[in-house]
Amino acid sequence: MQSTEQTEQQTPTQAPGLLAEGRTLGVIGAGVMGQTLLRGLLQSGLVQHRNVWTTAKSEETCKRVAASLGIAAERDYRARIADAGILLLCVKPSQMGVVLTKLKQAGLPEDVLLISIAAGDTIAQLEGMLGTANPWIRAMPNTPCIVGEGMTVVCGGTEAREEHLATARRIFQAVGLCRVVDETYFNAITALSGSGPAYIYLIIEALADAGVRVGLPRELALSLVSQTVMGATKMVQASGRHPASLRDDVTTPAGCTIAGLLMLEDGKIRSVLARAIEEATRTAGQLGQPKAGNSH
Repeated sequence: MQSTEQTEQQTPTQAPGLLAEGRTLGVIGAGVMGQTLLRGLLQSGLVQHRNVWTTAKSEETCKRVAASLGIAAERDYRARIADAGILLLCVKPSQMGVVLTKLKQAGLPEDVLLISIAAGDTIAQLEGMLGTANPWIRAMPNTPCIVGEGMTVVCGGTEAREEHLATARRIFQAVGLCRVVDETYFNAITALSGSGPAYIYLIIEALADAGVRVGLPRELALSLVSQTVMGATKMVQASGRHPASLRDDVTTPAGCTIAGLLMLEDGKIRSVLARAIEEATRTAGQLGQPKAGNSH
């Protein structure tokens, strides 16, 4: 299903719930992102504890998550599938085939909305593996969802309608911002947004190290850099101005800023970052491809 791009703000706490009466929301894969989405949904009031469940590979993880979030968490979830209304599949691409086989064997109702965050698995692959008429949403969140500042993109499958996309947006708005895009952008977005926090962390680390190099205590240098990065980001978001225009505000003639910028340009920082995104995009396109001798 092709959709126009749309930016959404965070869902208010008072928003009505996601589920129809008697239906549940299940998160298959209680890893970092699975727990993050659960916590955001519960805190936003979009779901109630009694209507949510999750699953993990180990009994130890199930007990820890159940105690932390106050919801049902168990290894065997087959008995819960009949009442499910929404399933968030927070598993690795290599695990997706096994999970979908279990769902089919458990009698998955065809009106259950399936939302996958598995990098690399396309809508066509997901629909083909399951082989049912269930509506699918493919999503790509990033790790700042953990602190409520995530960036997620979603797209709909063959059977997904506008209400399914709206439901997906509300889920991911509980942990940040969400945008509906065409699936053709997903590899590039995986490289830019999904992997993006790692690039920013590297830049923050390098700038903090540079601060230490010129005499600052490490804790002070890291504090200065992290706040500066956050402030600059908010300036871009709030002002609506091009980053180059904002950069000019800081760059005075014959000043220290232009001296530093010239060194960055000499180091070809623009092309290095562009090449990093290009290579990550190429790799993202291979994530969902079956390996030799592995039928997924």
